[in-house]
Amino acid sequence: MTPPIPLVHASLGEQELAAVAEVFASGWPAGQGPKGKALEAQLAQRYAMDAVAVSNCGAALHLALLALGVQPGDEVIVADYTFPAPAHAVRYLDAVPVFADVRPDTHTVDPQAVADLITPRTTGIIAVDTVGLPADYSELQALADRHGLFLIEDAACAVGATYQGRQAGALAPIACLSFHGRKGASSGEGGALLATDPAIAADARLRSSFGIGSIFDQSKIVGLPIPEFTEVGYNFKLSDIAAAILQVQIGRIGELLDRRAAVADQYAQLLADEELLTLPQVPADRTHAWQSYLVALDPRVDRAALAGDLRGQGIGCGHGTWATHLQPVFAGKQSCPISADLFARHLAIPMHAELSTDQVDRVVAALRTALRTHAAPAGRGGTA
Repeated sequence: MTPPIPLVHASLGEQELAAVAEVFASGWPAGQGPKGKALEAQLAQRYAMDAVAVSNCGAALHLALLALGVQPGDEVIVADYTFPAPAHAVRYLDAVPVFADVRPDTHTVDPQAVADLITPRTTGIIAVDTVGLPADYSELQALADRHGLFLIEDAACAVGATYQGRQAGALAPIACLSFHGRKGASSGEGGALLATDPAIAADARLRSSFGIGSIFDQSKIVGLPIPEFTEVGYNFKLSDIAAAILQVQIGRIGELLDRRAAVADQYAQLLADEELLTLPQVPADRTHAWQSYLVALDPRVDRAALAGDLRGQGIGCGHGTWATHLQPVFAGKQSCPISADLFARHLAIPMHAELSTDQVDRVVAALRTALRTHAAPAGRGGTA
């Protein structure tokens, strides 16, 4: 039987296991210990920003908005075509997410769409590096500066990508990273908040630990220090086990990203002449982290039937990401037609650093056959 080809696969091995063993031997597996502090130092050096290691990117977004003082009723413009974490974070504070449509070529948030949505109630913008491709930060930062708004980079998918020669994660005054299992650097779950303003990082660090300082630091003080809870905080700490894994993964990001890029190049070459789908585009001024590889199917293709066909052959696939304004929890009354169209037509095919050239060949061969099997004849339309 032919082995399955998963949609995603984390590149974790012996180096990461050895790092975990060190944590076990240290006796401090919890958060804010020596490995967590070392990871924060590593991230601070990489991005030239203060870094706070947290449990996931959603927590980082929540902490960022808290530190910025977002209040109930404030409007925050968020990229629509993405995992809905930015909109969730806005709603956590009883603020109002306002959904901005995306560019038809890059699928990143459209600066003109953002500009059209700014009102006197707007306090900030959360841009998203869509599945690993940075947004247009020159235009977005200019907009933010002109209107006195904050700008957050949701770089959850983009560790290792670049924009105009700068690293994703350092493209706005505040950035949020994810280390989920399908990201380029992973600890299974995990995240980080990066900030140019030390006060933002200090606020996030305090709130991420129930509003008190590091228990690990206090454990080294002679006597009996008793922490005082000065803020209502959250348990958003990253364990030292995860931090140890990430120290290794961040060190490997160049190697892992090169392998993902090679997969993307192979897909692009093999599918260049395929008329029933459109390949992702990467502008010359940026590079892609390839968290996911999304192809846009021709409207004639029955996406659900095609996906069932591929999965029946052991080939992982998915719908892409979300048109957030269409999700029932947000009951959006806005129209984001480009995002909605991508939500209907995108298909994610296997993308990770462990894919072999033979596996990519197999994915492409199966995809080509399935496209023709599940496409309505020209002129008759179809379902997406």
